[in-house]
Amino acid sequence: MKVIVNIQLKDGVLDPQGKAVHHALTSLKFNEVNNVRIGKQIILDVDTSDIHTAQQRVETMCEELLANTVIENYTIEFPTC
Repeated sequence: MKVIVNIQLKDGVLDPQGKAVHHALTSLKFNEVNNVRIGKQIILDVDTSDIHTAQQRVETMCEELLANTVIENYTIEFPTC
């Protein structure tokens, strides 16, 4: 089963990479961009066909390794394709 984990910094946490990209976009005259936040996406192939088991296992993976839950939020998606 394919599982997608999206991880972003929590609101209020400084995002220097996002600030650098925003500055670069402004320098290139993309002035319509007000803010940039950089995150990461992790795509997992989990060996189960039970979505509830996959949800629980991936949540545990996020809490223990994939996300720093002090400064990051995460979402888990199960694409239909």
